[in-house]
Amino acid sequence: MLMTEEFKLRNYISTRIGFGEGLVEAERKNRNIIALGTDITASVGMQIFKDAFPDNFYSIGIAEQNAVGIAGGFALSGMIPVFSTYGVFSAMRTLDQIRITLCYNNLHVIIGGAHAGISVGPDGATHQALEDMAVMRVLPNMTVLSPCDYTQTRLLTQMAVEQLSGPVYIRYGREPMPDFTFTNQKIEIGKAQIFIEGNDISIIATGHLLWESIKAAKSLAKKGISAEVINIHTIKPIDKETIINTARKTGFIVTAEEHQISGGLGSAVAEVLSEYLPTKMGFIGMNDQFGESGQPMELMQKYGMTSEAIETKCINLLQS
Repeated sequence: MLMTEEFKLRNYISTRIGFGEGLVEAERKNRNIIALGTDITASVGMQIFKDAFPDNFYSIGIAEQNAVGIAGGFALSGMIPVFSTYGVFSAMRTLDQIRITLCYNNLHVIIGGAHAGISVGPDGATHQALEDMAVMRVLPNMTVLSPCDYTQTRLLTQMAVEQLSGPVYIRYGREPMPDFTFTNQKIEIGKAQIFIEGNDISIIATGHLLWESIKAAKSLAKKGISAEVINIHTIKPIDKETIINTARKTGFIVTAEEHQISGGLGSAVAEVLSEYLPTKMGFIGMNDQFGESGQPMELMQKYGMTSEAIETKCINLLQS
């Protein structure tokens, strides 16, 4: 799916705001959402929904596993429950309950994985969700979404409520990040977006690293290297067709994610290509380690999740 309208940086705004606003817009159409908070309602964007629809919000307290069970009960009663907390809790502390209560029964529950990635910053390693996509994408019946900016988070949250029928994990961050996609963008769950067409190498990115990948592609163009940039906003089900087509076109793939390299986007893309079209690959992401406390952009720089790191990875791969 080629993006036909020019994208540009409009603002810096957190994707958690997009999650909260997306829920509000979906409820205005649906009138069937029940939101469950777990003591950090404002921090994960749920306060926006609570303020708009206070009768549809329940505070569960610091009891994430219990919240999943309650969400399952609401889903069986015909409601559309939304449960959100930090990704380290919503994807991992609750894994058993999500697997058995939600996925085994294929219940339509929206799970918000907030504060994802290293850009959480000062909260440190314990609160930086760097394994959540790997954990969630192996669960049967689970859809995993990883939007790239505020606008896309708002749109995909609405779509998750309105269009899907099983459990959905939506990954989003805390820090204000570039907002550069447009409200009327062509977007479809399970279908990648081609942001820049290229012929020499393909950069496949997700989440906050899409903007860094666009910057890297523009810098590579000045060096005479034509990089294709693809946004994978749906980690599961992944768009095999677009991945295979771009690999066939360029012959080189670099994946970029704010997540552990093992098990995340890079692994998902490699799984596709190993079966259909083995391709030389490079990986940008967390390299089998925990993060630390620090300023978000300093951590992105230290752990190699910047446009400069992506550009260097592309050049090295082309020269290999």
